[in-house]
Amino acid sequence: MSGRRRAAGAALAGWLLVLALALLMAAFAWWRLRGAAPAAAAERVVIATNTDYVGSCPVLAAREQGYFANEGIDAVVQAHSSGKSAMEAVLQGRAQLGTVADIPVMFAGLNGRPVAVIASIFKAEKDHGIVGRRDRGVGAPASLKGKRIGVTLSTSGHFTLDAYLNRQRLLPREVSMRNYQPEQLAAALASGEIDAAAAWEPFLAEMLAALGQNGVAFYGEDVYESIYNVVAMRAYIGARPDTIKRVLRALRGGAQFCADKPDAARTMLAAGSKNDNATWQASWPLYRFGVVLDQGLILALEDEARWAIKNQLSPRSDIPNYLDYVYLDGLEAVQSSAVTIIH
Repeated sequence: MSGRRRAAGAALAGWLLVLALALLMAAFAWWRLRGAAPAAAAERVVIATNTDYVGSCPVLAAREQGYFANEGIDAVVQAHSSGKSAMEAVLQGRAQLGTVADIPVMFAGLNGRPVAVIASIFKAEKDHGIVGRRDRGVGAPASLKGKRIGVTLSTSGHFTLDAYLNRQRLLPREVSMRNYQPEQLAAALASGEIDAAAAWEPFLAEMLAALGQNGVAFYGEDVYESIYNVVAMRAYIGARPDTIKRVLRALRGGAQFCADKPDAARTMLAAGSKNDNATWQASWPLYRFGVVLDQGLILALEDEARWAIKNQLSPRSDIPNYLDYVYLDGLEAVQSSAVTIIH
């Protein structure tokens, strides 16, 4: 009897094994037909930036070289002609990130707008300046007195112009400032509506090319260092700290590409810009690409806030604490040595 029971148990075990194998094969066949589970969709991040400005190289390289994609970011570039415009896109919710010089950040602080810098990605000393018409008597810096000068007010171009005039011992009221969008300056200067224009690259090069021998340029390397930053709303940063870290890692790769492969970087920029490779070639060695948060940013913001208050560009009379407008945790987690802001 016990032998019959053992035989029956062995038979049952055999059938169960066959059934299990059949189920496994069926599951495998179903998986093959269904396909592997899809990878998680990339997170869409809209970045407002000036695609004609060399400072955007780390952003564009991070997208074109696949650094954003490697971090699971679907980076959508939204073209703007100034950091002021890019900042507005962020403030209005049309972009999650924006690239801006320090002046828009300074005004955001004075106006109490809830934004923060997540990193500086570019610095340059000779990409702001003034272009004038020789036939209007502009031949030396002091000759700007009494001239009509086009500028985009409340931008780094405006700050550079005021600082440059101060260096020449000229007061802002000793010139006639005319407000234009950056992309309008070249036409206004070429037509003679204005005698000179204050701006940044590539607009300076565009104006000089249009004027030919009639043009003269004065650069602001002694009065202003451009610090190009990536900003976001504080609410967005607080809700997506992991996204910020992934963005920063991608930007580090982009900045390294721009620094280490200048020929390829210039070709990449030219492909998506109205400018050609030669526009940046001479100045490229002066450009500093990197993802940092440096104490110099805080000092610059405070100096610029004093300028804005003195010139009644803000109703405030006190300087904000600009540490409140910088997000340190993201870059500290990605590369702590890149953060030198005292906090």
